[in-house]
Amino acid sequence: MLKGKKVLLGITGGIAAYKMCEFIRMLQKQGAQVKVVTTPSALNFVTKLTLQALSKNKAFVDMFEDENYSPEHISLADDADIFIIAPASANTISKLAMGICDNLLTTVACAFKKPIILAPAMNCNMWENKIIQENLEKLEQSGYHIYPPEEGYLACGYEGAGRLCDLNKLLDKTVQILTAKKKLNGKKIVITAGGTREKIDAVRFISNFSSGKMGLALADQAFEQGAEVVLITTVLPRPLRERAGVRGTYQVRLVESALDMQKAVEKEFKTADCLIMAAAVADYRAKKIADKKMKKTSAEEICVDLVKNPDILKEIGLKRRKNQLIIGFCAESENVLEYAKSKIKTKGCDFLVANDISRSDIGFSSDYNEVYIVDKKLKVKKISRTKKECVAKQILEIVYEN
Repeated sequence: MLKGKKVLLGITGGIAAYKMCEFIRMLQKQGAQVKVVTTPSALNFVTKLTLQALSKNKAFVDMFEDENYSPEHISLADDADIFIIAPASANTISKLAMGICDNLLTTVACAFKKPIILAPAMNCNMWENKIIQENLEKLEQSGYHIYPPEEGYLACGYEGAGRLCDLNKLLDKTVQILTAKKKLNGKKIVITAGGTREKIDAVRFISNFSSGKMGLALADQAFEQGAEVVLITTVLPRPLRERAGVRGTYQVRLVESALDMQKAVEKEFKTADCLIMAAAVADYRAKKIADKKMKKTSAEEICVDLVKNPDILKEIGLKRRKNQLIIGFCAESENVLEYAKSKIKTKGCDFLVANDISRSDIGFSSDYNEVYIVDKKLKVKKISRTKKECVAKQILEIVYEN
């Protein structure tokens, strides 16, 4: 099942390092080519000669061990299809979480842009340490695949969670990642994000509290699942290095007003398979925009005439082709489900995602969300409070479950 796949196996300093001798054989039986990189401490538990004999390749330990130096951390990262770090010690986990590159293994991991599996193994008290758990959560949010340890008798004499996970399960995880078909391959998905800005004069505008985080999370997830993504947004995505699990890039169209967004959506939707309108589009804009800054006067009140913005979601629904999907969003402060069911009937979309903006622990500017997804038959599915990246993944799963 792994024929032609190149696996880089990283071994750190822990008693479970000896189990990697068997794991190398298991990978090879599945057809994988295996190279090994270790931390210096790992060689206290398994020898370099053993690893080279089993893998039939040089085992890499020190960045500067060859007289004819070459940047091996880059070549190793570029060459492999997956990087498995097992056992992953508490020390290495913490270094990876902090971006510390003080040995060959951590440096390779820093340069690695394909899937990385971490299989931790350590004393149960170390595993339960709050800092270690926070570092693991940070790595998971950065796209690492964490395969937690199992409970049992430990080499240190303790009993609890800390044993390296079963090798067959680790192999299954490796096969699953390397052979998985990205279900959104070949699909073009247009996603909108952020709150529009409607100018009043040269320095002022009408807007809302939308951070764009939900739309950006959807763009990242759709791209990770193989889609051609066009993000139409009022806020730029964070740098690639700061975004959870994103390995690559997609098209971004930066817009400002509702009219700008409408124009961009109409252009991109012509060739799209799906539109996800996660942006918070202003309902109204100034009837007349002052060319210069409006000066303060002695008047206690000022009036700004507003006109209604186009309903992009509703209008695009009238123009779509038969097989195009449209997913809308609505932000409500009360009667969330009632309003959502009412809106989906008038908007003409296939799904409507509703969230409650009255709660401070979710929604605008928060990294978390909790939503209801309503379909055309008014069936409702709830996604309980979780990270917006996880909400985005579940939304796409529900939309494309058939």
